[in-house]
Amino acid sequence: RHAPVWHVILMLVLLFGHMPAQAAASDSAEQQSLEYKVKAAFLLNFTKFIEWPASEASHSGSPFNICILGSDPFGLALDQIVQGETVDGRKLVVERIQREGLKSCQILYLGKSEKDVREILSVRVQGLLTVGEGESFIRDGGMIAFVIENRRVRFYVNLGAARSAALQLSSKLLSVAKSVAN
Repeated sequence: RHAPVWHVILMLVLLFGHMPAQAAASDSAEQQSLEYKVKAAFLLNFTKFIEWPASEASHSGSPFNICILGSDPFGLALDQIVQGETVDGRKLVVERIQREGLKSCQILYLGKSEKDVREILSVRVQGLLTVGEGESFIRDGGMIAFVIENRRVRFYVNLGAARSAALQLSSKLLSVAKSVAN
């Protein structure tokens, strides 16, 4: 008897949530690489635990885009982890975008180099999940923020911001978040 798919995915989220963000290796580039591989896995798994608005689900022929605005810390890790994956029958694609490309995104990762985070987050786009780094990202109106705690990748959730974009976050996802703000 096989475990339901959501059990397997939840176990992966739990595993990655408790996986060290930094290896014992002395090379900081390797440490950062591992950290962003874990974060890439989280981004993939977020797609499985979020319900997008019905209007977004109707775009069955178009790809499901994870977009990166600003510096790209993932390298090829994110592209590799989403290769061959689908969300509601839509092919998962990673795009590096400029601001004018926001409308094609379902998930937007704001890189640390992006200077106008508050301005970008102030414009609510229905069906767009915003992901960034640090607690300040949540305070600025972002929906999910990665944090490093005891050398582990964790995340905070701003549920109010997600709801204002018509996104439904699964209770399973919320249960593994470090913190959930309404």
